[in-house]
Amino acid sequence: MTTAVAPTLVTLDGLQLADVLRAGIYRLFEKTDHINKINVFPVPDGDTGTNMSMTLSAVLAALDREPIAHAGKLLLRAADAALDGARGNSGAILAQFLLGLGDSAGHLAKIDVRSFVASIATGAAYARDALSKPREGTLLTVLREFAQSSAELGDGVGDFARLFRDSLVGVRAALDRTRTQLEELRTANVVDAGALGFVEVLEGMGRFLETGQMSRVSAPVHVGEEVMVQATVGAAQDFRFCTECLVTALDGADIDLRHLRERLGPIGASLVVSGSKRKAKVHVHVDDPEQIFRLAGEFGVVGAQKADDMRLQQRSSHHAVKQRIAVATDSGADIPDEFIERYGIHMVSARIHFGTHSHLDKVSMTPAEFYRELARNPEHPKTSQPPPGDFRRTFEFLASHYEAVVSVNLTSRHSGTFNAARTAAQRVSAEGRPVRVVDSLNASTGEGLVAVAAAEAAAAGGDLDAVERAAHDAVLRTQTFALLKTVDFAVRGGRVPAIVGKIAKILRLNVILCTDPSGRVAAGGGLLGARSLRERFARFVVRRVSFDRRTERLRIFVGHGDLPAAGAALLEDLRHRFGDEAIEFAALTDMGPAVGVHGGPGTLIVAVHRVRNTQPKAATTSGGA
Repeated sequence: MTTAVAPTLVTLDGLQLADVLRAGIYRLFEKTDHINKINVFPVPDGDTGTNMSMTLSAVLAALDREPIAHAGKLLLRAADAALDGARGNSGAILAQFLLGLGDSAGHLAKIDVRSFVASIATGAAYARDALSKPREGTLLTVLREFAQSSAELGDGVGDFARLFRDSLVGVRAALDRTRTQLEELRTANVVDAGALGFVEVLEGMGRFLETGQMSRVSAPVHVGEEVMVQATVGAAQDFRFCTECLVTALDGADIDLRHLRERLGPIGASLVVSGSKRKAKVHVHVDDPEQIFRLAGEFGVVGAQKADDMRLQQRSSHHAVKQRIAVATDSGADIPDEFIERYGIHMVSARIHFGTHSHLDKVSMTPAEFYRELARNPEHPKTSQPPPGDFRRTFEFLASHYEAVVSVNLTSRHSGTFNAARTAAQRVSAEGRPVRVVDSLNASTGEGLVAVAAAEAAAAGGDLDAVERAAHDAVLRTQTFALLKTVDFAVRGGRVPAIVGKIAKILRLNVILCTDPSGRVAAGGGLLGARSLRERFARFVVRRVSFDRRTERLRIFVGHGDLPAAGAALLEDLRHRFGDEAIEFAALTDMGPAVGVHGGPGTLIVAVHRVRNTQPKAATTSGGA
């Protein structure tokens, strides 16, 4: 048997360089899970492999879009794609490294070894400059070693295969040294995850140059049962959100990257500002993402906002072996914080747009802030579904730490959120870990109760079928009712026809929105006059919830549009009317914009989920008082 040998390459054109890059990216995809499992610095949240793979997935898509024979132009395209798609600390550093390669060699139609070595040095310098506080023992260490080893080989290396083969000796040694350079890595006895990810890319590129062989793994693979490395808590964990955004320069103005870095530096940790005068990617760990977006907005147009809850990610990375399935939802679900914490439910944020200003639902704009802005801003807000990429990033992360994922999403009758989640699920499922998406046929607190039912089944150790079945059962047994304080917002948002709004005002009719079995949210009733409105709404709900007191109990979530006292009073009223013996749990929560954009401040919403009672009572009575 003979070993394949690739032709000796002393220069690379764009087509050849694209294949070399593909080989490195495919190699990283193969190692994604392992990189996640050893991720302990700067935060042990188990997502470095996913973030690097997502970043280079954007590069791969750019490479595959159309062939480019010009090597320099290909590098520039790859760098731009990496900047747009950069995820996490390591992804942002990778993007900056590629930007340095492009700036150094972007003018070359073909790249020889000497030019490539020079571009590596530029890329490594760019990457270091992107960090406010560079640390040795990280990705920066192997980048610098790659540059130094390549430079030391000098003119004695005439082809690319030998350049990679010889320089990788020093790079591997530098990677192994990271095991002792940072306390977190030393304690866990692992190399740096980001550094390993970069070395795997180089290994894939080098193997292709030597043999011409390329893996056909075209997406991150989630297989195996490797256990997450146990890690000590690092300083960066004091912050909750891994926050990112893209800043695009205004016409006629440049972005001052150094000044942007200086402004953001004192706010959080793990700051990376990569990019150019025209476009910059910001990555930082903070408690208040909105502060980052607001400051970044002083330097240009802010987009692609993201904020991942690192505390929840850390919990998922080190979750109990008993829990096999992860549960995710979107921010259309209104769930009390205690239930999110108890069951570890992951939430993907929708976007809220007031004119040209965009916010991440429940992250950079809280429900209370939303209602205050809704009341004062003459522009009616619009909500937009999370893009498939946001779902994919969440699913990729969870797939690295659980056997499978169940995602419960906003009713497909009124939002594309379900389809966005399903698109991402199909992509991730093809990579080795199944992701199933459930249409809640509900919104707000109703969607929240469905997600809780799924999460409860997952926490009990249920398999994928059991968790999905629990969600579907909850869909069939959940009803939602919303009392609008005013019909104006529902008319402006199109949920209530204008003629109905006029009639409601004339009659002083308070509109009640209801969900139907098909997932449609529409006017389902009304209450005349303002007298004892809350009490009459409670009676309305009780009359429409038919259940068997012998075999069923109720779960209730009450949401409010920035009116907590009214919400608490409604919750107690429902407790009294249904009776405590009929209620398994009842809780109050803020109501987000999924329904609030149509109801406005003061809206009250109730969702009731009928669950089977495991301890049947003697008598049967339907309904409530």
